[in-house]
Amino acid sequence: MLNPWADPGRPTGERVAALLAELTLEEKLAQLVGVWVGISEGEEVAPAQHEFAEPLPPWDELTKPGLGQLTRVFGTGPVEPLVGAKVLAETQRKLVANTRFGIPAMAHEECLAGFTAWQATVFPIPLAWGASFDPVTVERMAREVGLVMRDVGVHQGLAPVLDVSRDPRWGRTEETISEDPYLVGLLGAAYTKGLESSGIVATLKHFAGYSASRGGRNHAPVHMGPREFADVVLPPFEMALRLGGARSVMNSYAEVDGVPAGSDPTLFTDLLRDKWGFGGVVVADYFAVSFLETAHGVAGSPGEAASLALAAGIDVELPSVRCYGEPLAELVRSGQVDEALVDRAVVRVLTQKCELGLLDEGWQPESPAVLRGEPVDLDPPALRDLARTMAERSVVLLDNASGVLPLTDAGKLAVVGPCADDLLALMGCYAFPNHVGVQHPDVPLGVEMDTMLQAVRKEFPGADVTSAKGCEVDGDDRSGIEGAVAVAREADVVFAVLGDRAGLFGRGTSGEGCDAEDLNLPGVQGELLAELLALDVPVVLVLLTGRPYALGSYQPAAVVQAFFPGEEGAGAVAGVLSGRVNPSGKLPVQVPRGSGGQPTTYLHPPLGGPGGVSSVDPSPAYPFGHGLSYTTFELSDFAAGAEFPVDGEVEVSCLVRNTGDRSGAEVVQLYLHDPVASVTRPVRQLVGFARVELEAGAATEVTFRLHADRTSFTGRDGKRIVETGEVVLQVGNSSEDIRWQHSVRITGEPRVVGYDRVLVTPVTTTPR
Repeated sequence: MLNPWADPGRPTGERVAALLAELTLEEKLAQLVGVWVGISEGEEVAPAQHEFAEPLPPWDELTKPGLGQLTRVFGTGPVEPLVGAKVLAETQRKLVANTRFGIPAMAHEECLAGFTAWQATVFPIPLAWGASFDPVTVERMAREVGLVMRDVGVHQGLAPVLDVSRDPRWGRTEETISEDPYLVGLLGAAYTKGLESSGIVATLKHFAGYSASRGGRNHAPVHMGPREFADVVLPPFEMALRLGGARSVMNSYAEVDGVPAGSDPTLFTDLLRDKWGFGGVVVADYFAVSFLETAHGVAGSPGEAASLALAAGIDVELPSVRCYGEPLAELVRSGQVDEALVDRAVVRVLTQKCELGLLDEGWQPESPAVLRGEPVDLDPPALRDLARTMAERSVVLLDNASGVLPLTDAGKLAVVGPCADDLLALMGCYAFPNHVGVQHPDVPLGVEMDTMLQAVRKEFPGADVTSAKGCEVDGDDRSGIEGAVAVAREADVVFAVLGDRAGLFGRGTSGEGCDAEDLNLPGVQGELLAELLALDVPVVLVLLTGRPYALGSYQPAAVVQAFFPGEEGAGAVAGVLSGRVNPSGKLPVQVPRGSGGQPTTYLHPPLGGPGGVSSVDPSPAYPFGHGLSYTTFELSDFAAGAEFPVDGEVEVSCLVRNTGDRSGAEVVQLYLHDPVASVTRPVRQLVGFARVELEAGAATEVTFRLHADRTSFTGRDGKRIVETGEVVLQVGNSSEDIRWQHSVRITGEPRVVGYDRVLVTPVTTTPR
């Protein structure tokens, strides 16, 4: 007779309840933990990894009660894809055979910039997605990444990161999408929707406040008021849940005003579940439950840490069991922890497994890749094409005042700098080659790609191309600068390729645990650049970075910014240099003038900007939303209504025309300025945008439908409100390049809005 919990014809709730009733306490707790095989090998790829790398019991003993999650079968070492898929299938088969009820584990992997696995496509980092202002391509990218992961047996992806950049000294700035919560939310929701549409469980992280750490330090305390938290930090998560359909959330390592997120029931139960209605599974960031004891000091033992996390609403301990095993079991047996809390988490986990088909009678562990038995291509042409498209759309031309670009007549070119001939300089810290591959120097990179030097030689086949490193990315060795300057002196044009080396926990200048003390270019790269600029030769500064750097003291002939553009990134940047690619990227984070110009964002209130009350001018070198093109665009025929009610909307339209001689793309940006409000408001904030691609001479009408909910903010009493009165709508090409503004009145009585409010400004385009 078929077990009721294994019958796919029965309602999910009924199946889960039937299975829960059969489980012992040990079997329940086994569903709330992961196992990370190979955790003790190599350098750390998670914080404090070796501190918790205790020897595991034999597999059969470890998994006898069952297992909730398998941690990073593909992402811990360089595993040939088909071999990894077979190992995963065999692991699942043993698990099912070894347990009383044969419940498979969920397999999760990182997928921040593509599947973090050997030989998988390396996409541009999230900060580059932000520069593209292109949610359609982001969604396509995520879906294709998810399909590849599903093909080899993965169930869950630990992405996207929805932290809003608040201080670019933070090493994980490269993992953020933008300093603007609307841009983060819209692109994050697109990535979430793409992953979920492929069948992969998307995991929103890091909930919440992680990126606002004091001093830009990883894991540092966050001191932020509830209004800023509600208006800046939370909206991207709301958007990804409601618009993207995320089925998992991961906690932040941060403590906000002294309360670690992992022990905060107001965050994970009161807000996430009771107010927002989230019904999925909350997983702990790696070792976050243990950190309640070892780092935050709010628990005195692994059991106490487990008790706090479970009560807060953390359902699954990752990456391996330390607190949710026997330490938690002892507290439940003694009555110190109510078993109902365990049941609550187990129901959520089993519900998700049921929805994935893992509880169905006849479930088989073999993934489609294993069943085919053919070599698995994790970097197929379709994904490379998407990587190329995203890279090309994310390159930002910051400056071209000299008109040196595009470079059509190349004679002698010098490609100098520490990032000029380095493949790893094109990838972020969660790309497999930087994340894991550097620990295996004898293993091939896994993907085909060019360095910037190689790409320039391909892009300019008739040019005489020379090169010199000049210096390392970091360190104080200046011995190579003189040689690089000598090479540059003989060139007609110099490409100075500078930037970051992505890594983990101090092994790079950008990435997790690689925070910056200031925003000067790392090492002596600034000195190299200054020496190059002293020559009587045009210098094009090419930046391959994971954060913005202070550029106010330099005046190159042109500046091209690429945020770790991935495996197709060198060709994309070289294409911009030659003009084969017309740049269309816009800054998702502003570029400071001086290294002390941060932390600040364009979302500052009036007193946060320049003024006569301070001798310091925090104005950026290049503002949020800025980016140049090789064609020109004209905005005209602006129109908007005079008023709209507190529960209504207003249309804002303009005509965009490509007035140049080549096709290109412009990002039309709609901003809101609230001149008088009950609390201080940003000078302006992005409330809508449209990426418009136009042939030379073509025009299109762009119409935004701005709902009053999009003007809402958290008032003095902590409630989100739409206030009545005047607001100013602004349309432009960046947060500083405003082409038109218009006053409009919101009428009626002030209105409180909640989680069901309108989150998006719809846009329509009509060719003219």
